[in-house]
Amino acid sequence: MESVTDTLGRPLRDLRISVTDRCNFRCAYCMPKEAFPKDFAFMQREKLLKFGEITSIVKAAVPMGLRKVRLTGGEPLLRKEIEWLIKGLRAIEGVEDIALTTNGSLLAKKAPLLADAGLDRVTVSLDSLDDATFRAMNDVNFAVERVLAGIEAALAAGLTPVKINMVVKRGVNDDHVVAMAKHFRGKPVILRFIEFMDVGTTNGWRLEDVVPAGEILKRVTAEVDLEPLQANYKGETALRYGYADGVGEIGFIASVTQPFCSACNRARLSADGHLYTCLFGTQGHDLRRLIREEDASVEQLTEALEGIWRMRADRYSEIRSDDTRDLPKVEMSYIGG
Repeated sequence: MESVTDTLGRPLRDLRISVTDRCNFRCAYCMPKEAFPKDFAFMQREKLLKFGEITSIVKAAVPMGLRKVRLTGGEPLLRKEIEWLIKGLRAIEGVEDIALTTNGSLLAKKAPLLADAGLDRVTVSLDSLDDATFRAMNDVNFAVERVLAGIEAALAAGLTPVKINMVVKRGVNDDHVVAMAKHFRGKPVILRFIEFMDVGTTNGWRLEDVVPAGEILKRVTAEVDLEPLQANYKGETALRYGYADGVGEIGFIASVTQPFCSACNRARLSADGHLYTCLFGTQGHDLRRLIREEDASVEQLTEALEGIWRMRADRYSEIRSDDTRDLPKVEMSYIGG
């Protein structure tokens, strides 16, 4: 089968898979305590996709052009024995890259297991090197040194390149971007600054809280020499820069001020098996029902996925307005970043 494209000519290359809706952090831009208190009712275990169901969906998407898989959450390392899912994905012919996004809290312990299972690389969320700021942002008093230890463990295990995502919010951590850039200069990591996005409906997003990527770039280049780099592939989300005097890379994900919808080749699978064709999606497609109630084969799943993707017309960030911002949107903790 040739690559299947949507209504705007975009192929499916990347599938983000949420393996759990649970997280042990309460970051305000994703899972604020006000919306996710201690007694919050997360999904019951039987509603989560089983590992075999996930691999069946991935197998079904490969003939359409899927090549990259990213495991997300919630916090994916809270899912028990996730290394067995990674082994299953590694065995699928056509899957070229398997990555995982984590808050890093369990990474120091699990990095070797993940590498042995066949994981290629990890992305770690780290919003500040300042311990007080980091503890305030994760809102569970988790120390930054423990995440840094996880990053070192990932590097030692060969889960490279390690990417580090910093969500920048004005008045909260925007004065720490230069310190982050200087700290990771010369290290085999890719640091990425991410504009605060209006994902879901609980993170209190306001445009005035967004620090544009252009502003962040000016702050960093005032202190650190950078050189622009070419994109690695069509559809890459980050604007890439390299340190002029050493190893390392910085990226800027500017989905608010410089949308990249026209090249978006990603779909997202929720922990309970709903496929979303946009991070800002309002409605998912229930693949779990096809598997459990209709006993769909891999071939039938491929047919269903093809039908969904051919109808895709999402470009939320390009048309963002007061009208679209008020639409009910799925929470990031439900479908991953």
